[in-house]
Amino acid sequence: MENFIVTTARKPKGDSEILAEKFAEKLNLKFVPRTDFSLETLKEIYRVENILLIRKNFPVIVTNDGELFFHPNTAHLRIKNLRQGEGDRLIDAAKIKSGDKILDCTLGLGSDSIVESFAVGIEGKVTALEINPVLAEIVRYGMKNFVDDTPPVIDAMRRVEVVTANYVDYLKNCAENSFDVVYFDPMFRHAINKSSGINPIRPLADNRPLEIDSVKEAARIARRCVVMKENSRSGEFARLGFKIAAGGKYSSISFGVIDS
Repeated sequence: MENFIVTTARKPKGDSEILAEKFAEKLNLKFVPRTDFSLETLKEIYRVENILLIRKNFPVIVTNDGELFFHPNTAHLRIKNLRQGEGDRLIDAAKIKSGDKILDCTLGLGSDSIVESFAVGIEGKVTALEINPVLAEIVRYGMKNFVDDTPPVIDAMRRVEVVTANYVDYLKNCAENSFDVVYFDPMFRHAINKSSGINPIRPLADNRPLEIDSVKEAARIARRCVVMKENSRSGEFARLGFKIAAGGKYSSISFGVIDS
């Protein structure tokens, strides 16, 4: 967390400074009034690599690889497809249905969690874990405050519970069969270079590979299955004991499943 400061746009609007101070206090970061300094100058002055910027009353993470902010992204189209009966590869691989309890161990920017939340409906529950406190906080805020989408997407994101936690520790403290599905989307061992949209998240991501002990813990608490998303060329499925259940003919990603 030493690599972050919090600031606003040059001409903060509305309650941007108040919101910035709240983020700084919650995350134990330094709030810096923007004045007329560029972001690069602020990085040099405070010797940080990243900035949590409040722009138009919404948080943006600025890294050396670009800007990162909450947005439903592909969740919008995927939910539209589900509503039209066209299915979704993740939902199909995990056989997620209304009323299920899902543990999403790798929240990231939250698109998968939103789709899962739509699929389980108001009777179900999605708990999503994120190890990076800053990323967890901007996604938590976004899930509660983002409004520029359709009601089904908004309702789904509002129901997601974001928890700042390391899944390695969280899994150990869960009771047996406490979730229907446990899901992992680790950073790919073989990066998909064309995915430039996710490049800003890489400096904040947990790059450690998924370990077999965590998979065993996930299988212990999952009533139905454990699911992992990975690069289709990855050897992680075989190393961790997953059977590839879904992979588009021309897709660069696949889903692996371990049935409980």
